[in-house]
Amino acid sequence: MIPSGIFTTRSEEETFQLGRDLARGFQGSETVLLVGDLGAGKTVFAKGIAAGLEIDEESGVCSPTYTLINIHQGRCSLYHIDLYRLEGAEEIADLGWEDFIGRAVVVVEWAEKLPFPIEGIRVAIEVEEGDTRRISISA
Repeated sequence: MIPSGIFTTRSEEETFQLGRDLARGFQGSETVLLVGDLGAGKTVFAKGIAAGLEIDEESGVCSPTYTLINIHQGRCSLYHIDLYRLEGAEEIADLGWEDFIGRAVVVVEWAEKLPFPIEGIRVAIEVEEGDTRRISISA
């Protein structure tokens, strides 16, 4: 079962661990929609998801801002997508990433840019004081 609720993390390590804990229960077909400001911790959370999927840290899980989609293999496939540089529905649709939904774990950073509805686990990360983050997870 996917935990829903509001969580507080006080370091990058705790944000990473929350992502890892979430992904440990994944079956391999989940979609995670990450929302938050620049520097909020979306990529740290995504790295935690990768760790929860048993993806080797040395595989270079990082923000795919310039490559747009990074693919990693662990106990299941992970498609890590970053919409930051894309403008408009056409550019986002041209990626063709919707084909992976239901076939792998799909993590989308900057999901608030999606011009069409996608069902998934919504993770909103808000920066509070210092390294503290308020993370809302809704399935």
